[in-house]
Amino acid sequence: MNGGRFRFLLALSVGFMGSLPVQHMVAEDLLVFVTAFAPGEEGSIYAYRLDVGNGQLKQVQRNKDVEHPFFIALSPNRKFLYSIHAAGQFGGKEHEQVAAFQIADENGQLKLLNRQSARGTAACYLDVDKTGKTVVVANYSSGSVASLPVREDGSLGAAASFIQHRGSSVNADRQEAPHAHSIIVSPDNRFVFAADLGLDQVLGYRLDDADGKLQSHRQPFVRTSPGAGPRHLTFHPNGKHLYVINEIHNSVTVFDYDAKSGLLIEQQTIKTLPDDFDGVSHCADLKITPDGRHLYGTNRGHDSIAAYRIGANGRLTLLSIEPSLGKGPQNLAITPGGELLLCANMSGANVAVFRIDAKTGGLKSVAEPLAQTGPSCILIR
Repeated sequence: MNGGRFRFLLALSVGFMGSLPVQHMVAEDLLVFVTAFAPGEEGSIYAYRLDVGNGQLKQVQRNKDVEHPFFIALSPNRKFLYSIHAAGQFGGKEHEQVAAFQIADENGQLKLLNRQSARGTAACYLDVDKTGKTVVVANYSSGSVASLPVREDGSLGAAASFIQHRGSSVNADRQEAPHAHSIIVSPDNRFVFAADLGLDQVLGYRLDDADGKLQSHRQPFVRTSPGAGPRHLTFHPNGKHLYVINEIHNSVTVFDYDAKSGLLIEQQTIKTLPDDFDGVSHCADLKITPDGRHLYGTNRGHDSIAAYRIGANGRLTLLSIEPSLGKGPQNLAITPGGELLLCANMSGANVAVFRIDAKTGGLKSVAEPLAQTGPSCILIR
């Protein structure tokens, strides 16, 4: 199965399109990791086999050597997995840790290598640089980011750099201090961007891939609308646009990205909720299909997934807003072939699977949601 990685088997059809043979693509199953955000014995990282054809998830492993694994990330060579770990209390006085695991077999058994301090509290997001030599982490409660070097065996060294964000914004309840909510590495591996909900800023850093250190950037930050509360970030597959989902304002902001300079230029902000909705809802995650044609974002409270078409210029057009089939849609993942979207309904304690219409971007449920404790992050290997 090659680690459950998505592969295509090409078979020649007896029919022809003009003078060319038609190729049919047969999808194999995928290995999918889903976190269970909980303390003690309930805290786990589950491994499932996903049948791309029918959308069924089958549990093949449960890894218990982790507590409160709020977010996970995969090394570029797919041999190592990194997870948030908080023993006892998440977001308390003690700093969280980043745990390094070796993926020990084809069914997702994880072997703990070591743990290192995240240098902050309520650590909530991880990313691995393209060389696999650096893990970056965002700490929500303490409002900081850090980078940790990766050793040859996949284990982690102590933080190579630590940056404390400072300031506040207009929402006295949610933005009284910095709250770093995500951190990602640019497609060319030269820059790192962090969304800080408390500051209404996307902060930029240069990444030294030789030692994994974060350094000052020509453009220290760009602002979102006052009170927007930027949460998660993702780049378009073409590397020309950065998308930010705003937790408090329930919107998505589009930035054009200049890869040469690392500069961001705001272009659009669009809502994630229906015009007639007057309840309480907060956005969480966003993902783009591999072909770059569609973007999806989650609404917790409205409990839905907003679907957008991405234009040639990177701008968004809202297509539909579909039920997430559970409470608190926290995290999304899309299969490498773009066929399926998986949604972790964290407070609803299930994982829902939808088929993506490649032409329209529409979502259709393909299986009964899978019951699981506190799913907070989905990772497809």
